[in-house]
Amino acid sequence: MRILLVGASGLIGSATASLARNGHDVRTLVRRDPVDASEHRWDPASGSALAEPIAWADAVISLSGASLSHLPWTARYRDVILRSRVDTTAAIADAIAQSDRPPAAWVSGSAVGFYGDRPGEELDEDAGRGRGFLADVVSAWEDATGPAAARTRVVHARTGLVLAAGGALTPLMLTTRLGLGATVGNGRQHWPWIALEDESRALLHLATASQLSGPVNLVAPAAATSRQVTTALARALHRPHVFRLPAFALRTGMGRAAEELLLADQRAVPRRLLEDGFAFRHATPDAAIAATLGSPAR
Repeated sequence: MRILLVGASGLIGSATASLARNGHDVRTLVRRDPVDASEHRWDPASGSALAEPIAWADAVISLSGASLSHLPWTARYRDVILRSRVDTTAAIADAIAQSDRPPAAWVSGSAVGFYGDRPGEELDEDAGRGRGFLADVVSAWEDATGPAAARTRVVHARTGLVLAAGGALTPLMLTTRLGLGATVGNGRQHWPWIALEDESRALLHLATASQLSGPVNLVAPAAATSRQVTTALARALHRPHVFRLPAFALRTGMGRAAEELLLADQRAVPRRLLEDGFAFRHATPDAAIAATLGSPAR
């Protein structure tokens, strides 16, 4: 299939582009000068130059958005987080809506932040919207795809914590390598996680081998608490895991970002993805981290 990838420079986009080239024709949207015919330059603010690549594509995978790990979340940066997702998505939606040859599928990036802090709940795709800044951002992000819904199959890929070097795992890997592996908060909050390889494979599955539309949770089936994830990392790196980062210290240092990224309890489950026949390759945090580090799981 012909796949147009938006956001190919990020962690997930880079992995997806590499995997997609094994059997698919992949082109990317870039903001700089193209280096070859596989790249199309565009301006996300105006949506200019989208008509040709949209008409070329059988499927679109869009993963744009400013990093959530950039701190602090000032009022100005919160607007950047929102606009970088909504404006890009709206431009693609308008281009699909106006295209003479719209793609058959559009897998639009989303996040489990939609559910907010929900201790004690199991969150499949039927769970309602939660409260908080990220829940508001994700809701607006998904709503921005609206104009395309009548022309193409739209999937909202609600992604959890991607276990991979270079992503959200990076600061935890650094502190753990230094012997400062720590439990985050009380350690009992669920972190919905997924291996990078499974994330990339799931995005491609949704774009090319599925008829699902609407929200789909991209998280591993095996629930894990934050303590289980950080302990698995320490185990893989052969480092101690004896410290604790108390919630009050995280709130003091990170503000709202601590509440929504580290302390929120979200036991999300991939019900729709499993029902659609997708098979995960990394069933535990240990296996996902081992794959990231290039070592066998213990």
